[in-house]
Amino acid sequence: MDKNNLAKKRINQWLEGPYDEQTKNQIKFLMQKNPKELTDCFSQTLHFGTGGIRAKLGIGTNRLNIYTIAAAAQALCNYIIKQNEENPSVIIGFDNRKNSNLFAQICAKVIAANNIKAYLFKELRPTPLVSFGCRYKKCIAAIMITASHNPKDYNGYKVYWKDGGQVLPPHDISIIDEYNKIHSYSNVKILDSVDHPLIEIITTEIDTAYIDSVFAMDLFNKKIENTSLKIIYSNMHGTGLTLIPQCLKKLGFENITIVKEQESFDPEFTNAPNPNPEEMQALEIGINYLIKDNADIFISNDPDADRMGIVININGEKKILSGNEIASIMLDYLCKTSTLQIKSACVKSIVTTELLSKICLRYEIKCIDVLTGFKYICQKINEWDKNEAHKFLFGAEESLGFLIETFVRDKDAVTASLLIAKIADSAKKQNKTLLDLLHDIYSTYGIYREGNFSFAFEDSSKMKILMHNLRKNPLKTISNLTVSYIDDFQSQESINLTDNSKNKINLPPSNVLRFRLNDKSEITIRPSGTEPKLKIYAETSRLNIKNIQEDIKICDMHLNALIDAIKLQINNLLGI
Repeated sequence: MDKNNLAKKRINQWLEGPYDEQTKNQIKFLMQKNPKELTDCFSQTLHFGTGGIRAKLGIGTNRLNIYTIAAAAQALCNYIIKQNEENPSVIIGFDNRKNSNLFAQICAKVIAANNIKAYLFKELRPTPLVSFGCRYKKCIAAIMITASHNPKDYNGYKVYWKDGGQVLPPHDISIIDEYNKIHSYSNVKILDSVDHPLIEIITTEIDTAYIDSVFAMDLFNKKIENTSLKIIYSNMHGTGLTLIPQCLKKLGFENITIVKEQESFDPEFTNAPNPNPEEMQALEIGINYLIKDNADIFISNDPDADRMGIVININGEKKILSGNEIASIMLDYLCKTSTLQIKSACVKSIVTTELLSKICLRYEIKCIDVLTGFKYICQKINEWDKNEAHKFLFGAEESLGFLIETFVRDKDAVTASLLIAKIADSAKKQNKTLLDLLHDIYSTYGIYREGNFSFAFEDSSKMKILMHNLRKNPLKTISNLTVSYIDDFQSQESINLTDNSKNKINLPPSNVLRFRLNDKSEITIRPSGTEPKLKIYAETSRLNIKNIQEDIKICDMHLNALIDAIKLQINNLLGI
């Protein structure tokens, strides 16, 4: 059945089925005013990916709404019931987005209707708190209603398992299977109200337990004295405001200014329409505060406060630090100040800077690469809980995701914000900035510079063809440099192009290609896991340093040449 006929069939099912009148009226309105949009709303079902759902809000099977969110909750319940656990429970959190609170309540009502205990946060909270709460309350699973840094018209549904990490195989695939079996809202069990013995409303219990755990850490168990650090903070209308300012104050930082324009829990994201701490548009207001107030550091989070962005003030000029730069500064500090063990280890994604590996090598600790997705970093922690092969020190992704503790099993902007503030304070007391620390790291290990960009597609078909063609006819040169190795993470093979020898890549199969060049530069290409977008990462390095500033410029010129070259080659392959 083609998409149009399938959409018509589903539209009729919704018009005739157990759906509310407002929804039916919206369908009728779109029939008259925007039939193309209506067809898109019903042409397919929501994609329940390995971490959950992220989609536009609206009516229909291809949008996130009270019916599709209930079906997602029912799928989780169906899988939990099959686990035959005694007295299972699920904890549910939500952010500031449109319908987040409503969707969280619907999830609680579905869970309780399936005779499973539901812990429902009374108010919005950061994602890391939900991961923590899952472990603290010994739940079998957790749900976080969020679309992270997506625009205002989106929301999402993230699922965590009992270890507090996002669901991994076999649980993710099995939950998806259960979701795909739900063909009608009549398959969903749901209560009329959250006022039910199996639904417990969480107020401050998890906050208190989390804060106690944070300040029991060696890093934060002593209040910082005599600090003059001036901090600007933005929650970008999101959940970070509920924890981060109070934790910074508890650590000893008093001079904190909140970016007022982005402080309210505004689901419209009026003053941060693209609430991503990687995006200049979202940072502009906070940067104005930073320079006007002559502050030292501007800390920002995405709306669910699992990612952290940093901008610093260098003599009245802004310097935006990349995720790779922040990770390098953090790891270097942790290695210098922590009591390292033989088994200490750092975990990073395959697209995160190799500088972390160099730092670990100096301190004789392991740096382990995993696939992109913070759940794979946390999977290593879970493995080490069982086999004690390593002791987790630090985890990082270049997209501003950091973790320095194990009582949370997802990236955590709360503890990351505390750590970077502590490092900035330590630097200031030595008349240095975070940029000075980064340059010190470059002087020791070499300069590593990274960049990335994306190609957006209308749908994934062209992207699939491009990846197929890159495998069939791989690039031999990029920017006049020879490709020495091709790492194909899909086939799990690393191919030496000099002698055609092959080595196994010991990671799960993933649709990623990495081209390693003869000057040690790298280009990595992978499709996005959440949208029809091809992500391309470039990294280059310069090890023989004579003048930091000049050598950084040379390295950046080389990086830009690499990026321009790969853009041109991809455009040629696409026929643009």
